Amino acid sequence: MKIGIICAMNEEFELIASNIQNQTLINRIHLRFIEGQLCNKNVVGVICGIGKVNASICTQILISEFKCTHILNTGVAGGIKPGVKFKDIVLADDLIQHDVDVTKFGHKLGEIPYIGTQSFKCDETLLNIAKSACENMINEDPSFDVHVGRIVTGDQFIADNSVSDKLYKTFGALACEMESGSIAQACYLNEVPFLIIRAISDNGGDIARDEFYKFLRDAAENSYIILKSILSSLS
Repeated sequence: MKIGIICAMNEEFELIASNIQNQTLINRIHLRFIEGQLCNKNVVGVICGIGKVNASICTQILISEFKCTHILNTGVAGGIKPGVKFKDIVLADDLIQHDVDVTKFGHKLGEIPYIGTQSFKCDETLLNIAKSACENMINEDPSFDVHVGRIVTGDQFIADNSVSDKLYKTFGALACEMESGSIAQACYLNEVPFLIIRAISDNGGDIARDEFYKFLRDAAENSYIILKSILSSLS
């Protein structure tokens, strides 16, 4: 077993990188991959950069070159469903790329033609492990909630209430961000189990930019705690 761990930004990756043991640094396509052990598991961690193309290329390298058997994507997201608030955790059960629109040719909004699915489902085993980890966290700190549901991805930072409302009404999504849908697509095509873990850093509304930078590190810390629990539970 070798687990690929993907974050989009340095702030999301700092805790992970500082705790990987026996590190080996490998550079590929201007990215730095850190190979080593975390929670006694073989891991490869990387900052993929912002956006869907960066995330999908990075995922394919983890699978093809580093032979990762599982992919975990952790970081932050904007909450768009009412009641999903700052520092809450969202565990994705499926992902849709909301900015894909080929409806003129009879496809559903968000559906990528000829792949065979509109949404990409997370691995049930990984999801169940994450749910248990979150239950333990809430017992110790009831100040945040855990939500399981859909996350939508697109190449835009959502900072507009009307756009957030539309994404929620159209897709029933709990949160939105800019990478995980393409990570899910790459894993789906390679038949590699994956899980997406996101802590809420902003509300995806009109003041999202200010909220994002204020709460980024705190939200990322919650994601990291769950990541460690998942790694410890994997056998």
